[in-house]
Amino acid sequence: MSDLAVASHEHGVIRLFALDMRPEEAKFLREPGAVDQILGVAGLDPEQVDVFPVSDLEDLGLYGYLTEGCDVSADQLDHTALDAIDGWVLVVRSAAFRGRAAALRPDRRLRLIGLYTEEATSWAGGRIETESAKPYSAPQSAPQNDRPRRMGSAVLVLLILLVIGGALWLIL
Repeated sequence: MSDLAVASHEHGVIRLFALDMRPEEAKFLREPGAVDQILGVAGLDPEQVDVFPVSDLEDLGLYGYLTEGCDVSADQLDHTALDAIDGWVLVVRSAAFRGRAAALRPDRRLRLIGLYTEEATSWAGGRIETESAKPYSAPQSAPQNDRPRRMGSAVLVLLILLVIGGALWLIL
């Protein structure tokens, strides 16, 4: 599979493009549907696409943006090459394709810098062997008496009636 082909099951992949265009043209890519046109696909989720000048990242840079902001492992990145990139960039996450396969046909003004994968959480774990992890291992308490405490309710009702009666006696 090429870097420009998106599989329907793709997850956690980030494509980074350099934009060889005037700043006004790059800013226009923030408009709905503009990135769809420049990548040659339809229906991208705009929340999963970023278009920005590298200068906006200030001291963080593209390397920091990818490692800290996008959770890309440092071993996938070339720090020197990323620091050399200036101008505007386009970041497209695989979630932008909404689970659909796509073949990207980018405009000639886009240059693919790299394809990176986000670090995935490993949900695998071994069995917990402690006594407290076994089913029904918590101490069993005696069942509670479910009968309502009628005495407390009766006293509360009597107290409310006395307050209302006292208020009426003062009014009349």
